[in-house]
Amino acid sequence: MPSRISRRANKMSSLVVNDGTDIGFSSSGLPLGQSSSMMDSQLHSLDMLSNTSESEMPRLSSEDFGSKSGNEGNSGGDEQDVNNKSLKRKRYHRHTQHQIQELEAYFKECPHPDDKQRKELSRELGLEPLQIKFWFQNKRTQMKTKNERSENSQLRAENEKLRAENLRFREALGNVSCPNCGGQPPIGEMSYDEHHLRLENTRLREEIERISNIASKYVGKPFSNHNNGYSPPLDLGVPAFSTPQSVNGDAYGDGEDVIISSIIGPTDAEKPFIIELAVAAMEEFVQMAHMQEPLWFPSIENGTSLLNEEEYFRIFPRGIGPKPDGFKTEASRDTAVVIMNHVNLVEILMDVNHWSSMFSGVVSRASTIDVLSTGVAGNFNGALQVILAEIQVPSPQVPTRECYFARYCKHRVDGTWAVVDVSLDHLRAIPSARCRRRPSGCLIQEMPNGYSKVTWVEHIEVDDSAVHDIYKPLVSSGIAFGAKRWIATLDRQCERLASAMATNFPTNDLSNMVLTNQDSRKSMLKLAERMVNSFCSGVSATAGNQWTTLSGSGSDDNVRVMTRKSVDDPGRPPGIVLSAATSFWLPISPKRVFDFLRDENTRSEWDILSNGGVVQEMAHIANGRETGNCVSLLRVNSSNSSQSNMLILQESSTDPTNSYVIYAPVDIAAMNIVLGGGDPDFVALLPSGFAILPDGPPGNSRVGCGGSLLTVAFQILVDSIPTAKLSLGSVATVNNLIACTVERIKGALLSESTPS
Repeated sequence: MPSRISRRANKMSSLVVNDGTDIGFSSSGLPLGQSSSMMDSQLHSLDMLSNTSESEMPRLSSEDFGSKSGNEGNSGGDEQDVNNKSLKRKRYHRHTQHQIQELEAYFKECPHPDDKQRKELSRELGLEPLQIKFWFQNKRTQMKTKNERSENSQLRAENEKLRAENLRFREALGNVSCPNCGGQPPIGEMSYDEHHLRLENTRLREEIERISNIASKYVGKPFSNHNNGYSPPLDLGVPAFSTPQSVNGDAYGDGEDVIISSIIGPTDAEKPFIIELAVAAMEEFVQMAHMQEPLWFPSIENGTSLLNEEEYFRIFPRGIGPKPDGFKTEASRDTAVVIMNHVNLVEILMDVNHWSSMFSGVVSRASTIDVLSTGVAGNFNGALQVILAEIQVPSPQVPTRECYFARYCKHRVDGTWAVVDVSLDHLRAIPSARCRRRPSGCLIQEMPNGYSKVTWVEHIEVDDSAVHDIYKPLVSSGIAFGAKRWIATLDRQCERLASAMATNFPTNDLSNMVLTNQDSRKSMLKLAERMVNSFCSGVSATAGNQWTTLSGSGSDDNVRVMTRKSVDDPGRPPGIVLSAATSFWLPISPKRVFDFLRDENTRSEWDILSNGGVVQEMAHIANGRETGNCVSLLRVNSSNSSQSNMLILQESSTDPTNSYVIYAPVDIAAMNIVLGGGDPDFVALLPSGFAILPDGPPGNSRVGCGGSLLTVAFQILVDSIPTAKLSLGSVATVNNLIACTVERIKGALLSESTPS
């Protein structure tokens, strides 16, 4: 066929029409401008014919095919007519605008029509079902290509963003110079001391710049550039980090703002190091969570696993550097199955407010300093935060532990979630820091029926020299701050949350005192939760919790007295509030002390404020497996008319590591709103109560049955005017109250334990 066309082209080099005009032809024998398109059409028609199966041929009528000469204005020779008749092609059918609009609209509703739908469309639009089928196939392919192009553009933009960020990090690291050769060592090859000095130098430069700017405002002229090779020492009386000081009497301060504002978030130069440190800490933590002996050995005293420190440094020689001088190691591991979905547990751990509320007995305060990553895929996988937190034991005799650390969350390939903490104290030298966290945290495994298996690792290096002697056995054993306390607190809090959503109640526990109304239960449990959190934040609080420790008030050395002013706080009565707390040892088992203090029948033996009245339980909500885990509403029937209608909200809680009995006087009208399912946030209360801890690990107690460390704490409104002066008489009254309560408790419990 090509040879015939070529011969015809050579024979007809030019033609003359009636007006004498020459028309040029291409080598194909077609007019220029039409040769390529027409030839393509003919070849395309041949391809369609050759690719059409025999079964499909009868469907193609003669009307679908036609012949067309290469030059419509000329008939040509016999050879050309024969050739055009053989080069038949399929006639193209263009859809009308109406058909396209109808097809487009139908595609939006149903991009994959079945045979019945295609036949219906063909009748409505006057098209063949096969044409409908091909149109939808082409449309789906077009949409797929469009979506892929859009996704590629988004991925390309994200890739460019990551490339730019990576380049920025590399440029920041490129400014590092080796002190020996002047080169640029990679971060992984720098020694710990060199990296610490580099970061400290960066921080000092920023601090000098900040102080210079402040000073220039007062001097009236800018300071000279401090990068000229020599910087004279600046002593402007502005420390890099503000340490809260004890103040006298009527001085108040928002300590939390002072402390948190003094901690500067990580710089751009520090962020790559934090990311690398978090990834390394995650790898170390996961290994420690799974490894057994010789890294871990079982503890006979408390049932947890204790760390073999020599083996640890052999397996993990680098870490965050050597242990500081004078610091001791506290490391333990424990496992429990808790009543909480693994996803909800991860969300609580990665929200600093929920985390500090969940562990209110352990975490005195916590704040997020910076968020380096929020995670991917709509969850916390890959989330990285910088946190400042204060860890406590509920006693004024044990100093709180301030930690500055990174928290990293990872969803592992085996389906478990891991949340790890690692200290960043070498980035921010906090003067009050007495501890640092090596890789610590929890490994969370999904269990059936909404449960989770949690493995907790707590690895701390600490200076505990300021701990009171009566608490040193407890602290050194790891019970006070170790994994067992974290896991026991988590288990107990999960019980409390599950009880708030409970709808079924044991038939043998249904009485007039048991609250079964769901709204009333939730409202009362929410109020009790706020009462417990308020008590825990004040019993051993620092200035970070807006409490000011009084000095020179003439209080007992064993009693810690703090004050705060309450203004526009719907959860507290307005005025000046005093908090007094003390701790002492009792040769009585913690369970016996707990049962004595929570029992309303023995309350008159120690409660001075009840004034000897009979205490009756009006409402009761069980919120745990143990008998003593409950929230109660008590009424004091006293001969004193002013106290005859007093109501007391009380929560008692116990777990293997500590116990609480916390209560607060409440207004009758406000409690009626709460019992009716109303909002409890506007009920003003000041909590008081007790924290009960063992005096040491089992077997090492000072008495055979195990003694107790009891903390007594009161919060009392001493003046309803927030701007009033605090009098020493108010402090003396609170001291007398706490001293009398301690004596009554000792007298009642010791008289019972003394044989007659």
